Amino acid sequence: MVHDSIKGLKAGKTGSSAGKWIVAVLLVVAVIAGLGAFKFFQIRAAIAGHMSFAMPPEAITTVVVQQQEWPGTLTAVGTIKPVNGLTLRADLAGNVESIGFQSGVAVRKGDLLVQQDISEEEAQLRAAQARQQLAEANLRRFKGLLDKRVSSQSDYDSTAADYLQAQAKCQEIKAVIEKKTIRAPFDGMAGIRMVNEGEYLQPGQEIVPLQSMSPIYANFSLPQQNLADVHVGSTVKVTSSGAAGRVFEGKVTAVNSIVDEATRNFLVQATLENPEGLLRPGMFVGAEVILPGTKSVLAIPATSISYAPYGDSVFVLSEMAGGKSGKKFTGVDQHFVKLGEARGDQVEILSGIQAGDEIASSGIFKLRPKAAVKVNNQVQPPTDLAPQTEDR
Repeated sequence: MVHDSIKGLKAGKTGSSAGKWIVAVLLVVAVIAGLGAFKFFQIRAAIAGHMSFAMPPEAITTVVVQQQEWPGTLTAVGTIKPVNGLTLRADLAGNVESIGFQSGVAVRKGDLLVQQDISEEEAQLRAAQARQQLAEANLRRFKGLLDKRVSSQSDYDSTAADYLQAQAKCQEIKAVIEKKTIRAPFDGMAGIRMVNEGEYLQPGQEIVPLQSMSPIYANFSLPQQNLADVHVGSTVKVTSSGAAGRVFEGKVTAVNSIVDEATRNFLVQATLENPEGLLRPGMFVGAEVILPGTKSVLAIPATSISYAPYGDSVFVLSEMAGGKSGKKFTGVDQHFVKLGEARGDQVEILSGIQAGDEIASSGIFKLRPKAAVKVNNQVQPPTDLAPQTEDR
């Protein structure tokens, strides 16, 4: 009996533990189900809120695309070349005795730039001049003897040849002295000297670059289809970032007689006045040939264009309907365009939009297709065809 009672007590305890575990599992399941239901309704509410959310409109400026009349021009990039320019070199070997100029200064034609040692040549010249004087005296003496028929014609001819040889020797030594006396061959600006006093110069060694500064050439190339539009005397305007934003005006003075077979371009040379020396040989410049008449173009501000590798585009404004509600708003569509010539702050549009279209002119980096916009045209970006750089 006692044994049966103990077995009944153990069975009761086991049944009580199993019931507790079942209750605990049910509680855990209920909690998880409650949390799941809570998150489900929370996410559904967030999705519903996101679906009904509308981005605030982006603030932009706009312009209405219009047809414009542009002066007829041809644009190109070119290089400044001197009318006269060279690098002075030594003709003969010798020591530098003196230097008669400073680097970067203007010199006049005939100014002494470098004097090489000519002491030996001067001594040779004095000896040669003495021989010339003797030969000249002998020639006069034999001339008198020939006139008196005391001397033969052959003796006179030999004496005359000696005189001519002595004269040629003097001229030869003078030429050597002249080559060692290096002078400016034309008016211009000297560059940085590359020799020093006392230095031994080798034949062909560079001494100093020398360039004439005014007038000066601007050389540039144009496509062969414009060959009939460019003539000697056509007006040319040249600008350079290295010339303080100045515009230099000149004339076409030469059109090359051939067209380059590789590029199908022809070379044009314009001559410009450059009294202040702002344009220097070798400078990169922009050239603009002025043509008679005007051309009608569709032009927009350069700030309106979104440049991209896959194509350039603009954003055109239009009335749109939003979402399920159908609420009207002002939005933008992206139109890809083909660009033409650029002048100043404006760019020619060849295709993609039409006159009368209203396009975004600033703030385009914030836009995307179908984006809502708010127009504020109180401050507009510049649209000058010939902007002037501020000189500070």
